[in-house]
Amino acid sequence: MAQLIGGGVWAKYQPQFPKDYQPGVAIVGCGKIVQLQHLPAYKKYGVKVVGVYDILPEAAEKVRSTFGIPKVYRSLNELLDDSGVEVVDIATHPDVRFPLVQQAIEAGKHVLVQKPLAMTVEEARRIIEMASQKGVKVAVNQNGRWAPPWRVATLLIEQGAIGEVFAITHLFETSFHWTIGTKFDEIRQWLLYDYAIHWIDISRCWMGSTPVEWVRAENYRLSLQPEESKTPWGAIVEIRWQGGKTALIRSVGGAQVTTRNHPFWIHGTEGTIRGSVMNREWIELEQNQTVTQFHLQGSWYPDGFGGTIGELFSSIVENREPFNSPSHNLLSLQLTLSACKSADLGGETVQLEL
Repeated sequence: MAQLIGGGVWAKYQPQFPKDYQPGVAIVGCGKIVQLQHLPAYKKYGVKVVGVYDILPEAAEKVRSTFGIPKVYRSLNELLDDSGVEVVDIATHPDVRFPLVQQAIEAGKHVLVQKPLAMTVEEARRIIEMASQKGVKVAVNQNGRWAPPWRVATLLIEQGAIGEVFAITHLFETSFHWTIGTKFDEIRQWLLYDYAIHWIDISRCWMGSTPVEWVRAENYRLSLQPEESKTPWGAIVEIRWQGGKTALIRSVGGAQVTTRNHPFWIHGTEGTIRGSVMNREWIELEQNQTVTQFHLQGSWYPDGFGGTIGELFSSIVENREPFNSPSHNLLSLQLTLSACKSADLGGETVQLEL
């Protein structure tokens, strides 16, 4: 049985933007993620990018000329002083991100901050506090929440299609050979902290408000990893919620496949959702011995990036917290940092990083 997702409530699986609101957006950081994902998504959805800034002027100039952006700012202060900038998209690496977010909030700008939200839970709580004090909206660029299969799964779960979720399983069937020689290869616990955080975050969304009991994780080098590769490619993350509910993430980071695949399974008391994100994007629902396959439009890249900023815009217009607010994302960060701690302890179960 096949179903084409179209209008009505199902249109919500695609990025949503408010009508008659087109704020000026300035981007801080002009690396590959901005060039390959942010800006193509913004072009697709008509986001008005008024300028860019990078500590490397040549990087900012390259982005300006490639995408036809009106302005390159000479400094962060110049960007923040521009009254035409309402939203600041901060897309730098995490180790330099917090003071930039702090400055943008203090300048009264709404902020889209790249994931992970912060290096520590303390920094994340400070961002939440600062945004509240200044009366601005902050959203976390957990773009995977708007990957079409994951977004449809979220809507199905919210509608009670599979009853109560009790088990989530994710698999990384991919190769991380591409990380060699990149900045990512230099990030400690990269696979858990910077990559798997998307899968930890979406599992957190699907489990809702169920209290977490513990987190366990391991990461390890694979025998086939080249010597020059620094970050481990293999990992296992297990999260236990009250009532025996679990999420399991396994990374087969050296998979010999032509197309990377990230399948997932969500088991509930009244049905099952299964699908995949990245490259092969599909989803199906099994309930009452009937399987329904959904025909999706769009993909995680770049549409997920449209989803995060569209939700920020909507929250500004509607004067509410965005779904991807720092407050909602805090648990995802706590789970991720706890996974990193567990891996450091050789796979011991640990409590949430508070």
